[in-house]
Amino acid sequence: MPRRPDVVVVGAGVSGLTTAVCLAEAGLAVQVRTRDRPRATTSCAAGAIWGPYLVEDDRALMWSELTRSVLTGLAREPDSGVRLRFGLEAGRAPADPPAWTVAMADFRPGTPGELPDGYATGWWYTAPVVDMPVYLDYLVSRLRDARATVEFRTVASLREAAADALVTINCAGYGARALVPDDLVSPNRGQLLVIDNPGVDNFFVEHEEAPDPVYYLPQSGGGMVLGGSAEPGRVDPWPDLAIAAAIQHRCARIEPLLAGARVREHRVGLRPSRPRVRLERTDLGGRHVIHNYGHGGSGVTLSWGCAAEVLDLVRQL
Repeated sequence: MPRRPDVVVVGAGVSGLTTAVCLAEAGLAVQVRTRDRPRATTSCAAGAIWGPYLVEDDRALMWSELTRSVLTGLAREPDSGVRLRFGLEAGRAPADPPAWTVAMADFRPGTPGELPDGYATGWWYTAPVVDMPVYLDYLVSRLRDARATVEFRTVASLREAAADALVTINCAGYGARALVPDDLVSPNRGQLLVIDNPGVDNFFVEHEEAPDPVYYLPQSGGGMVLGGSAEPGRVDPWPDLAIAAAIQHRCARIEPLLAGARVREHRVGLRPSRPRVRLERTDLGGRHVIHNYGHGGSGVTLSWGCAAEVLDLVRQL
C-alpha cells in the first residue's frame, strides 16, 4: 500500500519542486499535486540567472544567499543544468553595485572600455546560470529518488488538498491568486527566446528593472537565452514575435554575434508578483497550510532559501 503523505505540495514549478525535494530528502512522505508538468510551468520560461529581480522583501537577501550556496554546489553535477558563468551587469545610469554583487569573490568594477555603448556603469562577477528545462528534470529525478510522488490533477481548493495530509504547502505561484484566493498576486508576463550559442561564454544582464530588460545567458546544452520583457497585467501565453525580434535586436547591440543565430524556441511565463513574498503558516480547519508564493522574478533565486524555511516550519509542527 502507498504510504499516506505527510505533506502535500501544490505546484510543480521551481518553488514547489525545490520545497518538495527538501521535505522528501528530510524523510517526510511527500506528494506533489500539479495541473501542469514542470516543463509547462512558468519556471521553465525563466532565464535564469541567480540574482534578486522584481521582488520586494526584506528577507530576500537571506533566502537568496542560501540558494546561491546550493546552486554553486549543484554546478559540479553534470546533469543539474546549473553552471557558474562569469559576466557583466551594466546600467545606463550611474549607480552603485548592489551589496550582494560586491560580496562575490571575483567581483570587480567594469572599466569604461568594457561597457557597451550607452551604459554608464557596470561590474563583473560569477553567478550560477540555470538551464531551466534541464534543471526541472533534475529536481524531478531527485524527488523520485527520495520516493516522493507526483500526481497530475487540478487542485480546486486548498481545503481539498488539506484533506489528505496534516500539512499542505501552497507553491501555486500566480495560481495562488485564485486558489487562496489572494488579490495581491498579479501577473507580470515575461518572454524570452532560446538561440544556438554562436560561441559566447559570458553572460550579460542589465541592472535596471525596465519593461524591456536586456540579458543573454549561456546555457548548459549549447543554447543561449535572450531576454526579455516585463509586462504587468498581461496574461496571454503565446509568444509575441514582434517582442521576440526586439529582444534579439537589443541583445545583438551588446553582442553582435547574437544577431544571426538560429532561434530554437520561444518561451512565455507569468511571474507571480506580490508586494511581499508570502511565506507563513495558517490554519485551515485543524490542518496546517504553509504558503510559499509571490516570488516575482526571483523564483529560482529564492527557491532553496524559501524551501529551507518551509522545512523549519514543518519541523515545528
